[in-house]
Amino acid sequence: MTRDSRFDVLFEPVKIGPVTAPNRFYQVPHASGMTNALPRVRAAFRETKAEGGWGVICTGACSIDPSSDDAPLPFATMWDLNDIHAHALMTDAVHRHGSLAGVELWHGGASVMNRQSRLPPLSPSGIPWMATHVGFMGNMRPKVMDKSDIKAVLRWQAEGARKARTAGFDIVYVYAGMGYLGYEFLLPEYNHRTDEYGGSIENRVRFVREMLDVTRDAVGKDCGVALRVSLEELRGRPGRNQPSEAHELIEILSDYADLFDVKMDSSPTDCSASRFTGEASHEPVIDFVKKLTDKPVVGVGRFTSPDTMVSQIRRGVLDFIGGARPSIADPFLPNKIREGRAEEIRECIGCNICISSWHDGVPVRCTQNPTAGEEWRRGWHPERVEPAHQKEKILVIGGGPAGLECALTLGRRGHEVTLADAGKAFGGRLAFETRLPGLATWGRVVDYRLGRLNEMPNVSMYLESQLGVDEIIDLAPDHVVLATGAHWTRMLYSSLEIPVGTLEHPEVYTPDDIAAGHLPEGPTLVFDFDNYYYGGVLTEHLASKGIPVSYVTPAGQASAWTIMTNELPLVHRALARRQVPVTTLHMVTGFDGEKATLTHLFTGEQMTIDCRSVLIVGLRMPRTELQEALAARQDELSAAGIRSVTAIGDALSPGAITHAVHSGHKFAREHGSIGLPQYYKRDTPIVDREPGFELRAAAE
Repeated sequence: MTRDSRFDVLFEPVKIGPVTAPNRFYQVPHASGMTNALPRVRAAFRETKAEGGWGVICTGACSIDPSSDDAPLPFATMWDLNDIHAHALMTDAVHRHGSLAGVELWHGGASVMNRQSRLPPLSPSGIPWMATHVGFMGNMRPKVMDKSDIKAVLRWQAEGARKARTAGFDIVYVYAGMGYLGYEFLLPEYNHRTDEYGGSIENRVRFVREMLDVTRDAVGKDCGVALRVSLEELRGRPGRNQPSEAHELIEILSDYADLFDVKMDSSPTDCSASRFTGEASHEPVIDFVKKLTDKPVVGVGRFTSPDTMVSQIRRGVLDFIGGARPSIADPFLPNKIREGRAEEIRECIGCNICISSWHDGVPVRCTQNPTAGEEWRRGWHPERVEPAHQKEKILVIGGGPAGLECALTLGRRGHEVTLADAGKAFGGRLAFETRLPGLATWGRVVDYRLGRLNEMPNVSMYLESQLGVDEIIDLAPDHVVLATGAHWTRMLYSSLEIPVGTLEHPEVYTPDDIAAGHLPEGPTLVFDFDNYYYGGVLTEHLASKGIPVSYVTPAGQASAWTIMTNELPLVHRALARRQVPVTTLHMVTGFDGEKATLTHLFTGEQMTIDCRSVLIVGLRMPRTELQEALAARQDELSAAGIRSVTAIGDALSPGAITHAVHSGHKFAREHGSIGLPQYYKRDTPIVDREPGFELRAAAE
């Protein structure tokens, strides 16, 4: 296919100081859950993006000293020769495809707890980040940095930059964003200093300017120097000579960096979920930067539309289209635009399940791209699959996320696939969920797969096809895959923190009832111990229908697990806008049609809430009826030539949509394998020398 000429501007080379990016697609630094303990996993993950056409590929946060220790959250290090060798795997891999490699050197300052190193955190004025989420809470407060501490950090940055150059990086970062050390000097709330590093914006910028100076001195003429800086708070503060302190910062530092990587100040705003924020949401904050510097500017905004990307360039908002989440969802996004295949882009849905991977301390996962993080571990490629050794007839029952992904991957391998769904539309749970507040973008999971399936002559798809054992035997496929999903139960919750018993009453509902079109009578109480997005979204949905609704959970917050996806504060704001009362740390223990009895999770104290109905968003269980019916007639299946029946997705183990997609993909990839089950390869750190050698061995 021929590329649309409108998109030519995206493929222009752009200089970043002494180096040149081959195009405007820039994979900005982002967490991947892949530390120096997983160097091969990391290298393959980043290489896939370079192969897919991203012109610049960056690491995530890379510590310059043990006093910047984020454990147990995953982070990379640039401390010694072993680290250099580990990072060189990535730079070599990226360079094989003609892309530039960037490293985000990082000191967390007061935002890290140094749990592992047990060194005092550093802070301009001893002000700690006192997070309310246990994963970020600690009991060690930072020390106030004196002049010798500042000199030490500058030295560590210079040493890290020299090591980065030795490892083969083309762009070396100074990081002054997201609450980390450079940012702490910029913000008066953190910086109470009265010396030359505090007070005016010129003084508060001094530390960052010196970090840029020592970085440039360290890398010489071989590398570009980038500044990553958060501008959200500073944009809201009037400047003395410019509209804001953010303007003044860019004006002061304009000549000190080769590239400005501009972003927001906190994860919920910097990488907000699509449920709350649309594409290009950063523009109102960062749109001024290019007016104050002639250096290239990169920013993000969950860009997936080529037209939006071109608009950002043409209107002078950005020089580079930054991508983190979109580059995970489709590492080949640039090449698909280049080759005139934009309709094949696997667009990011903004669910932020990738971000939860970092909080969980595991390699990145993605709802849209089940191969993310599996490139080296399982040998999975996002665009290529192994042709089947023996092509077979495979019946996939259920057209939800797992069934669609399974059918697509089986079809790509060359099997003759029949996909049957009992509903009037494909999508399974998403057929309803995408109609709920903020979740329309999640329909991309279905749209992408249906678009590709409709191109495959070896895949047949049928709706409104309720298949029983007799129909399956008549079809006589070689294999049957059950992607029949799960159902919500009316189970309650125990002080043991497990589901127990059921609440039986005509006015007790589950999400399946709401999806079927049965709206409860108000006032309704939503009891949520699923803890992910669904309870909160259904509460919003009922409120939008004019039903008075209250929300109760045994957790400490509404939709508590959404802290993992950066959504938690936005969930609470959404419920507040709907005027929904939220009760935490309570279980529903009774309901008589007029009142619900609530019991405190820890104290056992009871209270009542007036309500006419209860919606329980709690435990899901697999739909096993068809699987059990098939198992009961195994002899007849064998006689019909049906060699296997396999459950995937929620029918195997209920979970988030990402788990369903991964399950369907895994079955399809591994189907027909001979021998033992296929486990992923285990990566190992690079250790060329025994522990105890000089930490900052010369890297020149």
